[in-house]
Amino acid sequence: MDALALARWQFAITTVYHFLFVPITIGMSALVAYYHVRWVRHRDPADLRLTKFLGKLFTINFALGLVTGIVQEFQFGMNWSDYSRFVGDIFGAPLAIEALLAFFLESVFLGLWIFGWGRLPEKLHAATMWIVHIGTVLSAYFILSANSFMQHPVGYRFNEATGRAELTDFGAVLTNPVQLVTFPHTITASYMAGGAVVLGVGIYRMRRRDVGDDSRMYRRMTRTAAIVTLVAGLAVAFTGDLQGKIMTEVQPMKMAAAEALYESADSCAPFSLFTIGSLDGTQERFSVTVPCLLSFLATGSFSGSVEGINDLQAQYLRQFGQSGNPLVADATYLPNIPLAYWSFRLMIGVGMLSALVALVVLWATRRGRVLTRSDSRWDRLWTWAAVLTPLMPVLGAAFGWIFTETGRQPWLVFGMMTTATGVSPSVSAGEVLTSMIVFTLLYGALAVVEVKLFLHYVRKGAEEFVEPIPPDQTDDDAPLVFAY
Repeated sequence: MDALALARWQFAITTVYHFLFVPITIGMSALVAYYHVRWVRHRDPADLRLTKFLGKLFTINFALGLVTGIVQEFQFGMNWSDYSRFVGDIFGAPLAIEALLAFFLESVFLGLWIFGWGRLPEKLHAATMWIVHIGTVLSAYFILSANSFMQHPVGYRFNEATGRAELTDFGAVLTNPVQLVTFPHTITASYMAGGAVVLGVGIYRMRRRDVGDDSRMYRRMTRTAAIVTLVAGLAVAFTGDLQGKIMTEVQPMKMAAAEALYESADSCAPFSLFTIGSLDGTQERFSVTVPCLLSFLATGSFSGSVEGINDLQAQYLRQFGQSGNPLVADATYLPNIPLAYWSFRLMIGVGMLSALVALVVLWATRRGRVLTRSDSRWDRLWTWAAVLTPLMPVLGAAFGWIFTETGRQPWLVFGMMTTATGVSPSVSAGEVLTSMIVFTLLYGALAVVEVKLFLHYVRKGAEEFVEPIPPDQTDDDAPLVFAY
């Protein structure tokens, strides 16, 4: 493979790995803040125990998300210098605000939350975690606004003298139509992911034989997480529908690739739930379809027309010429059709399955029922539910980003810069391969540390209740001590 292919693989590996932690961070910060406020208001010992228990898990996840996110930014300069030079004026503003405002908001107030037990007034202390959550949401907004420019460039002018895109309207970048649908879709997916992680932990803790009287506490946590997962799942479906319609307007090839629709459909385009045929979708042997559903997803009307790949390819050849991605022979402006097709369906499938598990959990724990370990045939299913439920929405979010980024190909910035022209010209394939191997091995080691730490505290469970020391009784000269 050449430097371009390796640079794409490296960015894909680091981005997908980093985004495994991002939705959990956003979603879990809201749940930790919720239980902390409940403790301050109701003085229920269970709420304080759950606050600290979930806070440990959140902090572990936050730390891994932090270190993996920093690596991504280095790649813009290392592997994608031509791209950074081309869009630096536009990307610089939202990414700088994200780092200087949102990230520092998260990190500073998380530090105050961790070390503030017994030192900050209780209401102020509880508010620090809400500020952390607000910081995670703002961070997502500014990063997504930069990414949305890649999908649909707005608020810029092209300077022919310098060969760069220059920012003319920062407000337009922040209110990009793609951004306005991508942000709520990503945030609701994050709430779903955070809720599902807590849901899986709750199922596991509730079913342990040594849980004793704490089973009621874990049941309440599990039901709260199930409600969050289910409601967020419905919101994900609604915002995803809106996003699909905007995507059809600004990136029709991506929608056509999601269905492997080669020939344009004048009306009532079907949506295939499952297809057996050639990998590129040109030949179909067996398919399970829903009539007219693709038309509705793309246009909002069951009789709407959807442009096919062949017509769009011809249109792009006329509009942009032959300057597409040289890695894609004989199909200049086509993304990877099998990858777009299946990542789109896996995104939807695992998301729907997560919501279904949440609904089943709410039904199984109704009227005060507690899930207990037994020898019944259902016991193994609950074990699998505890293991797989946290993974499904996280993987769904990853599949969603794989579809979003690969479905845009061969464009790095849609209609302006191809991926092949954005790679660093002075970086060799060997250099990219070396850094990719180092980063991948490092990320693998971090994954082992993350999983072992996370599982250790999950098995340990919530600590016994200890009455907090009021701030006015704390020794101000005592050194700061990590709360856990």
